[in-house]
Amino acid sequence: MTAVVPLVVLVPLFGAALALMTGRRPRLQTVVTIGALAVVVVLSAVLLAVVDADGPVAVGIGGWAAPFGIVLLVDRLAALMLMISSIVLLAVFVFSVGQGAADGDGDAPVSIYNPTYLVLAAGVFNAFVAGDLFNLYVGFEILLVASYVLMTLGGTEQRIRAGVTYIIVSLVSSILFLASIAMIYGALGTVNIADIARKMDSVPADVQVVIHVMLITAFGIKAAVFPLSFWLPDSYPTAPAPVTAVFAGLLTKVGVYAIIRTETVLFADSNVNVYLLVISLCTMLVGILGAVAQADIKRLLSFTLVSHIGYMIFGIALGTIEGLAATIYYVVHHITVQATLFLAAGLIERRGGTASVLRLGGLLKASPVIAVLFFVPALNLGGIPPFSGFIGKLALFDAGARVGDPLVYVLIGAGALTSLLTLYALMRAWSLAFWRPKEAVEDHSSPLTSHLEELPGRTDVQERRANPRTMIGATTGMVVVSVALTVFAGPLYGIAERAAGPVYGSGDYVQIVFPGEAP
Repeated sequence: MTAVVPLVVLVPLFGAALALMTGRRPRLQTVVTIGALAVVVVLSAVLLAVVDADGPVAVGIGGWAAPFGIVLLVDRLAALMLMISSIVLLAVFVFSVGQGAADGDGDAPVSIYNPTYLVLAAGVFNAFVAGDLFNLYVGFEILLVASYVLMTLGGTEQRIRAGVTYIIVSLVSSILFLASIAMIYGALGTVNIADIARKMDSVPADVQVVIHVMLITAFGIKAAVFPLSFWLPDSYPTAPAPVTAVFAGLLTKVGVYAIIRTETVLFADSNVNVYLLVISLCTMLVGILGAVAQADIKRLLSFTLVSHIGYMIFGIALGTIEGLAATIYYVVHHITVQATLFLAAGLIERRGGTASVLRLGGLLKASPVIAVLFFVPALNLGGIPPFSGFIGKLALFDAGARVGDPLVYVLIGAGALTSLLTLYALMRAWSLAFWRPKEAVEDHSSPLTSHLEELPGRTDVQERRANPRTMIGATTGMVVVSVALTVFAGPLYGIAERAAGPVYGSGDYVQIVFPGEAP
């Protein structure tokens, strides 16, 4: 089974090379890309089944034992992240194939898009299985370089401007992360996560604080937590719908994953939970208040993305196994539902010619299927029972109530308010786009739209186009997956609980990499 672990990274990399070689044969290139992603889905499912039954797997690359060699580690948390991310990447790529076939690939040239997409996937997978900080950094850089290309495909002024902001912010995060790695190596002589956990007590307390703050700041930028989330709402909506769906669903969660690893393994005994709770509170409220004021659906979803990162930070900040289990389940839920909503938004924009709710109307009659595809994940993200969004939030609130701290109760109230405002913002968008008659679009006196403003340069209605069956099918598949998170919530939450126990605290993690040794 150890041979399978490197394949989750090597398969998409080899697929990217093959896709680049077949650039003049678009159909073959598409088959290669879909095949590579499908293989990773199968490998991830196998890894999840094996590690859940038999325990985590650690692999030393090139025959070099830890801490000197590169270690790839797959436990239940990593396997779960691999599984859901590979499913999302495959579904979104199928969506993009349908969009490209219908539009002639003018927005995303296949010869560039396909190999870059696979490189992005390899970076995401590498980040999830990395057993040392430098390899985690490499995974971040792989996915970030690929994301720069994907974000600016098409070369429009808006995309280039948003891409520049995204690149600058990402570079700042990367510099902080690399500087943190340098400090850790200078202090301990290692970058292996398990080895760092064994030796961290030998580092002076003030140096630990500096390293901790630098790491959490670097990962906080990538995860888009307040006040480091200013870049996201302006960057994501400008990209093509498939790219935005991947970015929203996965890239911020890689940052959350890194926070989970460092907070539970390297700094499990550090007392920063109060600060994380305050950050979580601000992330929830600032994000959702921004969402309520948006007319553009993709920008609205970008702000809800920020606000719901706050739930994940809340679960981490509780510092309990119950809170971490709820966070893991909520991360899986949010990856799926947020990506699905962005795909549905792409369908709306294509069918209505715009993503602005001020200029949309009558789509329920024109496109009842799209209405359902947006409505179901919107209810899910809003936390309506019995969907996975409700289950995840309820689990987080229950874990918080067990802590019993007054600040935690404030967070529970803020989380409930955020959920209600999320539902309000999404249902308002659905009502205006689908339920409102097309004839009433020019009436801006409605109380639902009186406080909404469109951004400059995004007010034109483009050509209305039909959505190909491939795009509808891919979005439908994602909706089915999101509903499956509810239907199979019991077994999935059981995996999350089994993942949280060994993850929380450095002892079990060290035992995986250094069997038989005390942390």
